[in-house]
Amino acid sequence: MHAQQENHDEQAVQDLCDRMRRFVDDIAIPAESPAIARDVTALDRRVAELRVRAREAGLYAPQLPAEWGGLGLGWRALARLLEEAGRSFLGPAALNCAAPDQPNMLTLLRLGDPTQQERFLAPLVRGEQRACFAMTEPAPGAGSDPSMLQTRAERRAGRWVLNGHKQFISGGVGADFALVLARAEEGATLFLVSADTPGYRVVRDIGMVTGYQIGGHAEIALTGCEVGDDAVLGEPGRGLEYAQLRLEPARLSHCMRYIGRARRALETAQAYVARRDSFGSRLADLQQIQAMVADSHIDLHASRLMTGDCAARMDAGLSVKQHSAMTKVFVSEAVNRVADRAVQMMGASGLSEDTPVAMVWQEMRPFRIYDGANELHRATLARRLLARA
Repeated sequence: MHAQQENHDEQAVQDLCDRMRRFVDDIAIPAESPAIARDVTALDRRVAELRVRAREAGLYAPQLPAEWGGLGLGWRALARLLEEAGRSFLGPAALNCAAPDQPNMLTLLRLGDPTQQERFLAPLVRGEQRACFAMTEPAPGAGSDPSMLQTRAERRAGRWVLNGHKQFISGGVGADFALVLARAEEGATLFLVSADTPGYRVVRDIGMVTGYQIGGHAEIALTGCEVGDDAVLGEPGRGLEYAQLRLEPARLSHCMRYIGRARRALETAQAYVARRDSFGSRLADLQQIQAMVADSHIDLHASRLMTGDCAARMDAGLSVKQHSAMTKVFVSEAVNRVADRAVQMMGASGLSEDTPVAMVWQEMRPFRIYDGANELHRATLARRLLARA
């Protein structure tokens, strides 16, 4: 799953980024509204409208190969495009290149058989359906440690019967199907489960601090949920391996999008301090403000370099288990610092809905938990490094 499509030539990528910037400024950002930020139904409608415009602009599905209607971008090119798209809360979703469906599509491309791809992948690509990845469970179940998986899949009369409880499932409200991780006799196994399957039930949308999450964050109950052998994605018993294959590109894509989001918060704050006077001078003339601006640009520059290096490794088909973890830890903390400084530079304005800064700040904090808590990544990295020593 690491090797992405070929990287386009520099000029072609720059042209795409220029078009993406215009799309975000002229179409995606004007479509934002705090009124729809946590309204799942309204978000679905708004994103559907934006996807029509993205297709017209030739920007749709940059992560997918041309034979699936995408732009076939390599990871290095995608990093640049997703930063531009990520400046808008709605930009990545407009491209159909937002979590959770971006990694869901890549997973189905890698593991799905032709029948599964026609039934599940094709509607995702066209934007006609949504999916979720159902791994996280209430304690003592799986979270940052997938090996704690409690959901069970048992063989009965030639069928699989799933029983379990999932929570904090991004995109789960209104999803047409789920990629469900469950423990079978063979080991953890990944299943494709349609949302209309008897025994599959969305309990609620869990209110979260973040906004603009397509499909919210669902709690899902699986009670005697029966599926056939054709629902197994890949091979039984390899579910944990597949989950990691999905998570590595997902982490990196989050970095790309959130660099763009943090950049927007910083640009907003810079414009504010350049025009705001206090105690007889512009805020921009104060050294403490200047230090915040400089440190934020340093954080963003370092984040781009780490993300770009990891992307290049993925393009080359190299393992990025260690590099994606390091990148995720650093970038998630760096963009959080940038957003926090932007709020501080703007004072009360940075905490209001009058600008996008407060929402960016709220988004950045959870990234240290999403796709594996940073503490877990640090511990895993340290064990690997010390084992080599």
